[in-house]
Amino acid sequence: MSKRMVLEVCAFNIQSAVIAERAGAARVELCDNPVEGGTNPSYGTIRIVREKISIQLYPILRPRSGNYFYDEAELAIVKEDIRVCKELGCDGISVGIQTITGDIDMERFKQIVEWAYPMGVTCNRAFDATPDPYKALEDIIACGCERVLTSGQASAAPDAGKLLGQLVQQANGRISIMPGAGVRSSNIKKLIAESGAYEYHTSARKVIPNPMLHGNPAVLDSGNIYMADIEELKAILAIMQ
Repeated sequence: MSKRMVLEVCAFNIQSAVIAERAGAARVELCDNPVEGGTNPSYGTIRIVREKISIQLYPILRPRSGNYFYDEAELAIVKEDIRVCKELGCDGISVGIQTITGDIDMERFKQIVEWAYPMGVTCNRAFDATPDPYKALEDIIACGCERVLTSGQASAAPDAGKLLGQLVQQANGRISIMPGAGVRSSNIKKLIAESGAYEYHTSARKVIPNPMLHGNPAVLDSGNIYMADIEELKAILAIMQ
């Protein structure tokens, strides 16, 4: 019997988290800083999002952008953020940690999973930065994670259907392989056929026009507001179902 297909939405703000639930998604990965690939959301963001949505909530625990090789002070931040996520009633966390050579840091990842219990743990795209995805998958399984968020070590998951399918076969039900990055309604049908995965991850994001009535063109660091597109999410879910 095949498993029910699940959509996780990467939400960069509270509005996107609410849209994700309204569209019918099963889980929100809550992040800040979309330009840097996602970093820790604030305490206030996690608390208010938890109050606003009833679907699963997995904040990303990534204290900075760049790599996933953390020093002891950064690991202490992760530990404290795990405590906060438990306190606020999160269902799990999305996190990853590597050694200086790029392998999964099994010793410290096992410690993170232990700290997080009974919350679930998704290994985030630190997996995509490892030198050997097949070894990394076994390491992550041994650490006790419940899923791997991965683009198949490509820029976008739809470009890596073959490797994703191989990872699903290797996992053999021991862990969920969740393709993510570049997943849209225009490509998910092919990705499902190639990978055989049952969980998928998307931000379905679009840029929202700036509503401000005044702006200074000399200020260049304001960035964009990204919002989940509810119609795109519904289209993805319709194909998955």
